[in-house]
Amino acid sequence: MKKKVLHTKFEEAFKRVSEATQDFPPDVLLQFYALYKQATQENSFSNSEGEHELVSAFKLNALLQVKHLSIQEAKKTYIEIAEKYLIN
Repeated sequence: MKKKVLHTKFEEAFKRVSEATQDFPPDVLLQFYALYKQATQENSFSNSEGEHELVSAFKLNALLQVKHLSIQEAKKTYIEIAEKYLIN
């Protein structure tokens, strides 16, 4: 898949996930979070003020699990997970 097409599909998947009213399991939310960060190269991990340490640990773990993916691989995986979990 060409980079431009992949990016467009990724942006569409991100928008659909962001606007979804359905509840996603916590592990899927963490996958979306980590894949988005990897796909957009926002690799800076920040601990939100007031965020529980356990939540931060789960986020960091999710980021470490996708660290090996290229930007294109992260976008493709994000799209696949979105298609799997989104209710049409």
